[in-house]
Formats: sequence, C-alpha cells, structure tokens
Amino acid sequence: MTQTSHPTLNNKRPFSLRDCFGYMFGDFGNDFTFILQSTFFMLFYTNVVGINPAHVGLLFLSARILDAFTDVGMGIIVDRLPLKRPGYKFKRWIMFMAIPVALASAMMYMSFVASWEGYGSKLLWMCVTYFLWGSICYTGINIPYGSMSSVISEDPDDRSKLSVFRSTGANLASIAISTIMPLVVYITIIDEAGKEMSVLSGPRMTIAAVICSVLAVICYGLCYVNVEERVISVTKNKSEGGTGIGQMLASLVRNRGLLTLVLAALFLLVSMMFLMGILGYLCLYWFGDGKLQSPTNLVGIAPGLLLVVLAPILGKKFGKAESGAVAMLVGGGVLLLAFFLKVENPWLWMAFYAVAMFCINVFNYLVWAFITDVIDLQDVQTGERDDGTVYAVYSWARKLGQALAGWLLGAALGWIGFDAAAAKAQAPQSQEAINGIYTLAHILPGVGCLIVAAVLFFLYPLKKKMVARNVEILHARREGQTHPEDPLANR
Repeated sequence: MTQTSHPTLNNKRPFSLRDCFGYMFGDFGNDFTFILQSTFFMLFYTNVVGINPAHVGLLFLSARILDAFTDVGMGIIVDRLPLKRPGYKFKRWIMFMAIPVALASAMMYMSFVASWEGYGSKLLWMCVTYFLWGSICYTGINIPYGSMSSVISEDPDDRSKLSVFRSTGANLASIAISTIMPLVVYITIIDEAGKEMSVLSGPRMTIAAVICSVLAVICYGLCYVNVEERVISVTKNKSEGGTGIGQMLASLVRNRGLLTLVLAALFLLVSMMFLMGILGYLCLYWFGDGKLQSPTNLVGIAPGLLLVVLAPILGKKFGKAESGAVAMLVGGGVLLLAFFLKVENPWLWMAFYAVAMFCINVFNYLVWAFITDVIDLQDVQTGERDDGTVYAVYSWARKLGQALAGWLLGAALGWIGFDAAAAKAQAPQSQEAINGIYTLAHILPGVGCLIVAAVLFFLYPLKKKMVARNVEILHARREGQTHPEDPLANR
C-alpha cells in the first residue's frame, strides 16, 4: 500500500503552540539518549572501560551500515502498516518505543563492565548494547517522530515553527546534558606526580545515564499527549494505482532535493558530531580541566535559543537554504581562524566556539523544515508522499554522518598517539597527542562546514522560489485545480 497525494484533514483541534511544545518535547526525549551518546559514549568506553578508541569508531561505522536497512525498513513499515485509528500513524510508535529506547540507553553506561577481566567481554557488551539502542530502539521511535511533522499541519509556516521548536528541544537537552553532566560526572584526583587531574567517574556516569532515561520517557509522554496528526493520507493498493516498494525507492533516487540534502547532512553531522565528540578530550588535555566542558557547552548552545525567533524570520525573508549556506560558511571560517591562532586561554576559545556553534545552529534550526520541503518535492514529482520512507533515508544519512564522525574520532586519536591505557590508568598524555587534539578539533569541523555551505549554495535545488512553487502546485491539487507548472498535469 502507498499514499496518494490528496490528503484530507481530520476534525482534530486547530494547530497551535500546544503542538509546537509537544513536538519540542519529542526531540527533548530523543536527545536525552542521542546527545548523551554523542557526548560521553566514547569517553566512557575509552577512559572508564579501557576500550581502544579505534574499536569504538569501528563500532559506529558498522552500526550505520546496519542502519541503512533498519532505518529504511522502519520508514517503509511506518508508511505501509495498516492503521486502525486515523490520526495515530506516527504517534503509536512513540507510545510503543519510549520505554525500550530508554532502557537500552541506560544499559550502555553500566560502570561494572570496567571491572571485567576479559577485553572481549567488555567489547561484546559495548557492541550489543549500542546496536540495541541505536539500530533498533532509537530507529523505532526516531523515524516515526521525525516523519510526523508533515502531518501535524499542511501549512509550510506551521512546519517551519515545528522545525524551530524541535531544534529548541534539542538545544535544551544539550544544555541539560552537556553543561550540567560534566559538573557531576567528572571528579578531581591527585596523580602520581602529586598534581590534580580531572577524570571521568564510571559510577557517576551510570547514575546520570539512568536519570536521563527516565527524563526521556517523561518527555515522550508529553509529546504523545500534546501533538495531533491532522493530515490523513488515503491509502491504496498497487493494483489501484499505487507504486510498489521498488518503484518508490527508485523515485527517491531521482529526487535531487533529497540526494543533495543527504550530502549536506553527511558533512554537517561529521563536522558537528566530531566537534562535540572531541570537546571532552580538548577540555581534559589541552585546557587541563574536564569541567570546562560545562561552560563551553553552555556558550555553544545558549545563544542558539535566540533562533527560536530569528530562524523563522531568516527562513521566510531569505529562504531556508540561503540562510543555512551563509551561516555554515561563517561557522567554518571561525573554526579555521581559531586553529591558526592556537588559542590557549579557555575563555577566549569559548568565544570562538560560541560563534561557530551559533552559525551551525542556524542550519540545524531550519533543517527539519528542509525535509518537509523534500517530501513536498517527492509529492510534486511522483504524486505520492511516502513521508516515513523519505525521512528514513535522510535520518540514515544523519546517522551515517554521526558514525563517520565517531570512526574518524577514534581513528584520529590513534593517529596522533592518544594512549587509551594511560587514560584508563589516569596518567597524562604526550604533548604530541595534546597538540593533535587541538588540530583535530578545528580543521575537520571547519572544512566540513565549508563543504556544507558549498552544497547548499551550488547543488541543493530547493531555494526559496522553488519551495513556493511546490506549495502552490500541491495546493492546486488539493483544490482540484491544475497548476501550469505541475509536472503531473498532463499524465
């Protein structure tokens, strides 16, 4: 079964800020496990459990290969699984998967694993719990949640608001995890030379992860009760004119908007997640205090909250793609400038970081509206939306970018001579490794941001004018009229 391009509206209450706040809490729930993983997973397994960072990076890459099947498979299930209650196509998955994803996340940070003697058993626990969380449970809730924005409202401005509130939820979760947790999970010890040294505490990490899981379930519940699905798509069998799965997937390959957004997402996530992943190492070894991760994350996230107001204005006035491209260009330039200056004062460096992250967040605040534009393009070109499958392909690209960032981080730490055994023994790193950490924290994210800007400027087709045209075409179809630029008008 597949969706037609003529959705109808149900009799739910009108779209309001209640939906925006509910959708925001959904991302809050997601990020209580996602940002926790991106910020602390590698540090926990290298510095507490004693796993080789290259092995952690290889796990990330392997999981994303599996996700190519689980993400797209989940998208197809969401789109084609029969629905008994109209208006619950996506919401039902939030109810089903909230507790499983929270439990799987907490299991990844059990500090008792560090006391196991066999390296193989530690490695097995890390792999099994990570696959369970990321490739199964997180996929099972994130694909429906992300796809749901296209059915909460048919109005493009409402969808932009949802994108902004979703990104606000992500930033609030980042503040809670990245600024509060370092104050809790890092402790100060005296090393063999009699000097104070900041280290990550395994038991504290376990407790913090469990608390995050409980909060995630609460946030998913708030999303479920406050968001309504209003756009109800009629379904039909292939024999009645719908496409088969193979034809539908082939049509996605011809969607230039999706392909170039996937490319931009890859480089964005590699840049952003690499920077987030290496930040803990930078604070610990370049600046000498892991607790600096807290104020650094705060100045990197808090200014972005202004985008709740600014992002919709920028998107409406200049276009989402145009605004995102300029912001990524500036962000990349700031990171490369900080590299050449070799900033040693942590508070001065935080100023560079704050500007760079604000620019990256301009794109992040608008990106979820990008995917609804891509879904509209799919509808314009084929007459079918396939919201869940389109979102699944994009989600997998983001996960792949995250995995590449993790793999690169693990591999690069090995290249520069980072010693995981010394880190577990709470011993200092070599000066060569410390200098390498500073270089990695700026060059790769900076260049990645510039590539994202280039993709949006030169390759991504859904600029402001084309988005407006697609909205007009779909509106004409819903009204039973013919738009002069409708590619399906003469079929």
